[in-house]
Amino acid sequence: MKKSLIAAMVLATASFGSSAVMAQTVIGDSPQELNLIDNSAFFGDTFAADNEGNTFADRFTFTVDGTVGQNLDAIISSISRTADVGLDITGLALYGEGDTLITSGTSMATGEIDVWTISSDNLAAGDYYLQVSGSMVSATAGSFGGAVMLAPVPEPETYGMMLGGLGVLGFLARRRKAKQA
Repeated sequence: MKKSLIAAMVLATASFGSSAVMAQTVIGDSPQELNLIDNSAFFGDTFAADNEGNTFADRFTFTVDGTVGQNLDAIISSISRTADVGLDITGLALYGEGDTLITSGTSMATGEIDVWTISSDNLAAGDYYLQVSGSMVSATAGSFGGAVMLAPVPEPETYGMMLGGLGVLGFLARRRKAKQA
């Protein structure tokens, strides 16, 4: 009788543990295409109440066009009354084609206010996505929002033209000074 009671307790404990794992659900609206206007966009997601313990891994897709590389800068944040309410952002990452991790973001603040930033230099033409990961820490609703900006990498010819222009200005200034003397 003791053996069957112990076996029943082990089975009950295992089933409770597996139901807790099974109760965790991945939520979110993913993937979402970023509507880049002049190489910048706002993005985010909102999660309904009663999702405590559920996780999210939202993907925000975009395409880099052209032959000029692009530098990427992005920031995301969420705000709650306390750290025990709403959601907790646990990661921000940039992926390229074939789900290749390019770079991971940096947490600037966590708790009541979560803030993450990410930067990447010289992205070539292709398809990319930002992934925001986290979990719901309470049964209340929660949301996060962010902004992304792409800026073209200056070509070497641009620097050459700038240096040439500065040289011409220096030459003209020197010539004017010599003429006055």
